Amino acid sequence: MNTHWLAPVWHRPLKALRLLAAGCVLFAGLASMAASANAAAPPPPAVSTGGISGLSYSAATLHGHVDPRGQATNYFFQYGHTRKYGAQTPLAPAGSANASLAVSQAVTGLTPLTIYHYRIVAVSAGGATLGSDQSFTTPKIPLSVAIVGIPNPVPFGGPFVVEGTLSGTGSANHEVRLEANAFPYLAGFQPVGNPELTSATGGFSFPFVGLLQNTQLRVATVGKPLVISPVIVEGVAVRVTMHVHATKRRGFARLYGTVTPAEVGALVGFQLLKPGHRSVNVGGTVVKAGTATVSSFSRVIHVHHGLYKALVRVNDGAHISAYSSPLSIR
Repeated sequence: MNTHWLAPVWHRPLKALRLLAAGCVLFAGLASMAASANAAAPPPPAVSTGGISGLSYSAATLHGHVDPRGQATNYFFQYGHTRKYGAQTPLAPAGSANASLAVSQAVTGLTPLTIYHYRIVAVSAGGATLGSDQSFTTPKIPLSVAIVGIPNPVPFGGPFVVEGTLSGTGSANHEVRLEANAFPYLAGFQPVGNPELTSATGGFSFPFVGLLQNTQLRVATVGKPLVISPVIVEGVAVRVTMHVHATKRRGFARLYGTVTPAEVGALVGFQLLKPGHRSVNVGGTVVKAGTATVSSFSRVIHVHHGLYKALVRVNDGAHISAYSSPLSIR
């Protein structure tokens, strides 16, 4: 019996088995390589966007959590007017622990009364992870008022102006009123004149004529919210006039004048002005009774050529001391 024709039948299956075995080895090698690659790739960090604190019209502190998952990780916050953000905080380290870490960063320079979107972002060798979008709205700038009297002090009965600015959101075209409380400051603040509207920049100006004694002043908003400026004291200086009259005694002259309002008993000092040096006191007297509104003073003193002025010192709480205009003696 001829058996040569059977040989190929046996050889072919053996060859197929060998190829199958080789394929299995190759597949096992590729699977091992893929497993090694997967084992070598570090996991990305985990994050969650938190809330905010310290919110003001221009700043806020953003909060979140970062889990580095064993990798050195940095984080930052993105923020802006839309979900496109456009700004971000500086990069900050979150460590390399395998635990969630609470983190926060402050943002400043925000616009009042504006919606802001923000999210946390963490980056490590495992990749970048984006937190969910959150948002907040900045509050408006609180209104505040600042004022000043020009000039201060003002001569008795003279005109002056109370100028100021209403600052904050809604400061333009807002009604404000001037209030006064005259010495001895017991009557309380009362409105003076009519309210005014602030300018487009919040400015305002109240002219005032005929102030007769030291007075506390303030400016308040009309309606809500009620905002009141700090109190200023507008001083009222006595009006002092001084004249000179020659006498028969050589080197002597009479210095005399008036004080308004009447300040009977107030001290008067005569001073010789020396340019570039301190003034020199050359005598004095007291204010004497005159009319109900005007008192007077007079004194003969030894004089030299030069400029002289009189200082009237008052201490009644209702007025401020003042100088006369200088006069020349030749």
